[in-house]
Parts: sequence; structure tokens; C-alpha cells
Amino acid sequence: MSDREPPRRRVPGPAKPSPGARVRSGNGKPHQGPHWHPQRPGNGARRPSGQGGGPGRRPSAPRPPARRTLRLGSPRPRLRMVSLGLTLVLLAFVVRLLQVQAVDASAYAAKAEQNRYVVHTITAERGGITDRTGVALAISEDAYDITADPTMFTHRMLGVDDGPEQAAALLAPILGQDQGALVRKLRPENKDARYVRLAARQTPQVWKQIKDLKAALAKKAQTDKATANVLAGVFSDPSSQRVYPGGDLAAGILGWVNADGKGAGGVEQQLDKELSGKNGEIRYAQSGGREVPTVGSTEKPAVPGADVELTVDRDIQWAAQNAISDQVRKSKADRGYVIVQDTRTGEILAMANSPGFDPNDLSKADPTALGNAALQDAYEPGSTAKVMSMAAVLEENAATPLTRVVVPNRLHRGDRLFQDDIDHGTWNLTLNGVLAKSSNIGTILATGQLSKKQSEVNKILYSYLHRFGIGSYTGLDFPGETRGILAPADRWSTSQQYTIPFGQGFSINAMQAASVYSTIANGGVRVEPTLVRGTRGADGRFTPAPRPEKTRVVSAKTARALARMLESVVDDEQGTGNKARIPGYRVAGKTGTANRVDPATGKYRGYTSSFAGFAPADKPRITVYCAIQNATKGNYFGGQICGPIYKQVMEFALKTLQIPPTGAKAANLPVAYQP
Repeated sequence: MSDREPPRRRVPGPAKPSPGARVRSGNGKPHQGPHWHPQRPGNGARRPSGQGGGPGRRPSAPRPPARRTLRLGSPRPRLRMVSLGLTLVLLAFVVRLLQVQAVDASAYAAKAEQNRYVVHTITAERGGITDRTGVALAISEDAYDITADPTMFTHRMLGVDDGPEQAAALLAPILGQDQGALVRKLRPENKDARYVRLAARQTPQVWKQIKDLKAALAKKAQTDKATANVLAGVFSDPSSQRVYPGGDLAAGILGWVNADGKGAGGVEQQLDKELSGKNGEIRYAQSGGREVPTVGSTEKPAVPGADVELTVDRDIQWAAQNAISDQVRKSKADRGYVIVQDTRTGEILAMANSPGFDPNDLSKADPTALGNAALQDAYEPGSTAKVMSMAAVLEENAATPLTRVVVPNRLHRGDRLFQDDIDHGTWNLTLNGVLAKSSNIGTILATGQLSKKQSEVNKILYSYLHRFGIGSYTGLDFPGETRGILAPADRWSTSQQYTIPFGQGFSINAMQAASVYSTIANGGVRVEPTLVRGTRGADGRFTPAPRPEKTRVVSAKTARALARMLESVVDDEQGTGNKARIPGYRVAGKTGTANRVDPATGKYRGYTSSFAGFAPADKPRITVYCAIQNATKGNYFGGQICGPIYKQVMEFALKTLQIPPTGAKAANLPVAYQP
């Protein structure tokens, strides 16, 4: 046995790569194997013998098949597209930023300023109205305008869709307004509207009720997320409310203020500009409907309106209003008016209407009673106008108070047969008696002495009527005033030529009638009536009203003669004005009872009853005129229902103004004569 060990059996194992061969890793990439000597099998090189006891050459292991490599596209094009898109987006942002910050910066800043800042009007306090002694007739008290910001009732702000409806349901009963109307205000067509006024001039109690309800909702909304404070957008602006302490006292003169704070009648309308003052404004930054205190605010203060002092005496106004109201009620008349005037200055001391109205609550007023009927009603005056015919006769020297006038039972003129208010035989009267007994026939005969031609008579009469102010505005410049109707003389009909001398066929207002008697009482000089003494501005300075215009109508001699003739109407037993007598005073006056044109139908229906006069007759200071329209119960003659009113109001005015009687004896001119 040989000393050499038998050759070992080779166990097959994983094939080794041939020296210098490249292999691929599991990821398919080539892997560099170990290097052998340059002599490689197959190039004639032999393995050294004696190594391993195996055959001289071993075949190389089979090479596994190469895997096919998946090659991806280049990412660079995609990166370029993404980069381009981002660049365009950023460029758009840059352009927009430049537009906002540089090009349109001022415009956008202005819009932001507009949305950020809120401007509220500060309503100027309306001036007061007082009587001649300073007693308040119209004042302004604290009130609030209830306002809202509609943008605070949207779903975005409240989280509910029916914010306006919920708010309106809460506010309607408090403000006394229709719920639907409030909804329309809270949801306006203009979606950018930031301010609406829900109600004007509400009392402090009303605002307190809303404020308390608003606070309760806010508190509940903090604990209950399902509750929306639908009143968060409701606010208030300080304002003022017009109050008339006397109620219906002098309402026809004062007028009223409407819901917008504008004068809508009477002096309130006539002097609205002076009374209103100038509104101011406040501008402040807001956020969420609340003022931002740190930003500050700018304010333009309001300028209060001027106070107006009237010529009216409150006490005399009260007496006149009570007297006419009582008689209108007793006579079941349509209406009536009383005017009291200072004969020397033309100042109106009282102007009362019945029925009247309370400007504090127009909802209860009769629409036909609104306004000032004493200036707005036009009617035929009747016999109170005879004094103007007598003035023409005396001034033209056609007759004297003692001129004899034979007054028949009937008088035929033109196409008519005239008669007096009572049937009588032939009267033998003086011109003074014609006026005292208020004879229509006697007046026609007296004016017929002005000229032999009726056309000339008409012209003369027209000129005197016009001088007394008939057919013209009184000068008060009062809203709604009528100037009456007086046709030119050449247009008078056949009947008008003879009815106008005794007060039918033309129309006047009550102020015009009173002014006629004040003109006679003032020595024949007409002074334009005045209702305003002056104004007192915010600086406390009093500015008197312009002096009224004065016009000579008849001579002082004629005026004195007429005053004595008018005394006979009251003092003489045959006169028609006995019920106007005032013990201790000489009283001048004239009665009137005229056929009345119904304004509704344009036809004659009923009567206008009136009385006009002044006192003391020999030294006049006060004129009182009364008229009642369509008395349907009891007597309708002017001397019977207006004479007592004249007496009552005149007595009160004389005492109030402390005007004593003169103590002189009455003229006692004869009324009749013995043929």
C-alpha cells in the first residue's frame, strides 16, 4: 500500500466565476470578480500539477443568462414644465401685488377706508317756539333714532338664514311698525348698505327696552351656541322729539313736525330752516359693528336751531280757543275761528280754530281739521264788509254819517229784486242807521252816490276793497293761506255790482276781515299783520322780525267817523250788535250773516255768521273777529252767536293787557230821522 493518501472526492458546489470574469449582482449591475494571472484557460496555459489531485483542466461553470435592463426617461423635461408653471403662478401673484400695492394703492386704500369707517349724522336740536311772554308752545325732548347695519344680519355674521325675520319679529311690537316693512329694511336690495333707519324719534324708554333685549340675547348666545344675537346689528343715534305742552292750543298756528323731523304745517313749516339748525356728523372706525376706540374719531358738531318768539299771547289764545270751541259745539256748526289783533302794531295775539287737533298725536286728528282754517278758508263775508263800502262813501265825500237814506221794502236793480234780512216798511234812516241796522238796500243806495255811472261805482268800490287788502295775501306768508277771490271791476256780473257792497260776490279769509277793522281802528292806516316777533339764535342774540309794511287806506277823519258809526251797531237799541256790549267800555263792531257756499258742492247751503269790532272805540287797542260756518242748531245770525264770543274774548284781552276804559261818553249818532 502506498504511503500516498487516496484522492479525495470533490463535492460539487456553486460554480465559481472564472478568473477575471464579470458577474452581475442581484440588481443586474456588473460586478468585478477576483483577478487571475494573465494566463487564462484556453490560451494554452496549464494548471500546475500536483494541486488538488484532480484532472489537469476543469471546465468553467455556465454563465447565467443576462437580465434585460429597464431604462427610465430623463426627468429633466418634466422638471422644466413644473418650473415654468410655478414661475407663471408666482409672476401672476407679483403682478397683482404690484397692482394693489403700487398702481391702484390709493383706490384700494379708499375702499378699505370706506368699509372701515362709519359716518353718522348728528341731528341738530330743533329750536323752540314760545309766545310773546316766553311761555313754551313747542319744545324738543331727548329721543333716539333706531338704526341698523344690514350686513350684520347675514348668515355669515349670525349663522342663521332668517336673521332679519327674527329681528323684525322682536322689534315690530316695540316700535309699533309692520314686521314685513322692518324685514325689507334689514335685507335691502343694496347688499353693501351699512346703515338704515328703522324708526325715528323714539322715546328713551323705547330704546331702553331694545337695549335690554339686545343684552339678554347677547348673554344667552355666550352660553347657548344655538342662539344667535339677532339684535347685535341694532343701534341708536341721539335725536330729539317734538312736544307741544299745550296739546291742541294754537295748533293751527304752530303746525307739526313729520317723521323726518321737517316742519309740515304752520310756523314749523314756514320757519323750518331757522328752527332746524344745521346737522353735524361723526366719523369713526368700526369693527363688527362696534367702534374701535384706539383709532379715534372726527366730529363736526351740530348747530342748534333758533328759537322763535311769536306775537301770540298764550292766555288770550286759550280764551279765544275755548270760546269758539264751545259755540261751535253748541251750534253744531262745521267750524269757526277767532282772531285777536293789536290794532296799532298789527301783531296777532290769538288765532283760534275749531275743531282743532293735537300735534302730539296726529293719528287721532280729523284730516279736515289739520291746518289753519282762519287763513285757509275762503268765504263770503256778508255784512261785516259793509264798513268798506261806507268808508268809500265817506272818503269820496258822497255822504256823511247823518245823510238821510230812505230805505224801501224792496229794491229792483239789474236782474234782481233785493230785500233786507227782515221784512219791513219804508225806513227813514241816516247813513249811520243804515250801518247800525245792517240794511242791504240802504247800502246799495249809499254806494250808488259814488257816481252816476254804475261802472264808475264799481271801479271806486274795487279800489277801496283792494286797499283794505281784499284779494291779496295778508303778508303773513303762512303755508296754505288763501288770498280770497275778488274779480276786477270790469268783470263784475250784473248781480255782483249790487251784492258786493253788502259783502256777497267775493270771498275773504278771517285774517283779512280782522285786518279791515284794525285798519279803521288805527286811524285809517293798514299795518300788515305779523305772527312772529323775532328769533333767538344759538348765541343767545335776539333778532327782531322785519317791521310790517304800513299803508294809508282812508283818512283819519273817515276812520273816526266810521268808529262812531260802528258804536251805534252795539250801543243803539236798534243796532244788531247789542250782545257785544262790554260794561264800562265803548265798543265798536259790526254783525254779519252771509249766504254760505258749501265747499263740497259749490252751491249755497247754510250761513256764515260773524262779528267784528274793536275796543275801546274812542282809543282802539284790540280788534276781535269771530266767524262760525254753517250753524245748524239754534240761531244763526252773527249778532246772536258771534256777538257773545266777541264780548267774552274782548273782555279777557282787555283785562289781560290791562287796558282801562277811557271814561268818555259814546257819540250816540242818530239812527233814524223823522221825515
